[in-house]
Amino acid sequence: MNNPGNGIAGFRLTEHTWMTELGNWIDAISPDGRRAGALLFDPKIIGLPGVRDRVVHTVMTDQRLVLAGLSGLIPVADVVAAGDQVWLLTAQAVKPTLSDLMAAGPVDPGGAASLLVETAQTLLTLHASGVTHGSVHPGTVVITAEGAALLSERGLSDAIRGRVSPRERDAAGWGSLARGLAASFGQSAPQAAALFERAAVAASTLGLAAARDTLVNERGVLPGGRISRDGLARAARGRSAFAQAPAYAQAPVAVPRDEGDIVTLLHVPGRSAGPVQFGPGVGTQTQRPETPAERIWRSGREETSTVHRPDRRAGRASRARRRRTILSSAVFAVIMAGAILAWFKLSDAPELAVKSINVVAPKKTQGCGSAVVITGTVVTNGEAGEITYEWRKNLDKDIVKGTLRTRADQTSYQVPLRWTLQGKSNVKATATLRVLTPGPVRTDKASFTYKC
Repeated sequence: MNNPGNGIAGFRLTEHTWMTELGNWIDAISPDGRRAGALLFDPKIIGLPGVRDRVVHTVMTDQRLVLAGLSGLIPVADVVAAGDQVWLLTAQAVKPTLSDLMAAGPVDPGGAASLLVETAQTLLTLHASGVTHGSVHPGTVVITAEGAALLSERGLSDAIRGRVSPRERDAAGWGSLARGLAASFGQSAPQAAALFERAAVAASTLGLAAARDTLVNERGVLPGGRISRDGLARAARGRSAFAQAPAYAQAPVAVPRDEGDIVTLLHVPGRSAGPVQFGPGVGTQTQRPETPAERIWRSGREETSTVHRPDRRAGRASRARRRRTILSSAVFAVIMAGAILAWFKLSDAPELAVKSINVVAPKKTQGCGSAVVITGTVVTNGEAGEITYEWRKNLDKDIVKGTLRTRADQTSYQVPLRWTLQGKSNVKATATLRVLTPGPVRTDKASFTYKC
């Protein structure tokens, strides 16, 4: 789709792209030659009434949080409009994600614990500031070359839907991360997997602070007895699209002449965006550097003011026309707000649906102290959305709840359950998977024999 000769607002676009529910992400090179990211919003989404304004407000909130000292988010450099296109530009790469690392193999337990502790702390800081993430899943957890875990797309899913997610949604998403990482260990690290399961339960019952403390206080069961970024850093460098910087990243990047008119949406030069209130300890009104798009906008405005200076009568007529236009726009906005509300409720566009589920358990008899992985497969109609599910075990009353974020380009998903059995017994263990939403509720189960 893109090549290294293409760019937007001084960011050079590469050919490495991938789709999400928001639009098309592209690996990019920033004007100073560093790895960055560019998101071209889906025009069908960003063009809906109110969506662009909500996205801009969300990003400006993030920028103030980052300037106030929050280090766990992918920093956004700018949001710009180029004709009908709206782009979000990040100051840091948004690849690889946890999804990328897990697709290549299991994450080492020490690195997985580091990732969970850091993301939990970031979410707690967001919550203390009065905001939530709203879409925590492996695709929004970015691993840097140093092994740090940063969250991307903060609040964007909520912005396009016009909602505010509760803190419980973030806790549920974090718990799903913990359970997914535990299941990826297989039989290689049963104690670490059990620790992650306990942390996931703590997140849903006691909160993220308790879940974080569980990992920190019980880190002795991890291989080597410590939480470390080292394994994550090695895995991230191995999966990086730009492990070696491409040649074109070494030279200064110029804005291509054929970009067209671009305007920053985050800040109009010369006007204050106004303070945004947060929770205790978070500052406001910090001046940020002028972006490339703002420099282009400012130079264009100065050129226009030099060429064209209307007289007073023309100015009064122009102001009258603007007042009429504003009134007409307000009426139109009210009509469109009602229309978009009806669209969300009554649209004939297909919604996420679960077509089938299947649960598979090991056929071999499991021995003493076994850590058994039960695999549930959920097949959808290929639409993006959210699935909530729970696992029930016949030998205890513990209910393991989870949330799955689906994508528009995928129809099959696995939701594993790790079940550790101990003690002398000869029993038939049965795990039941219940998909709760979207309805109707679907159920399947599988059994295995434990003999010790």
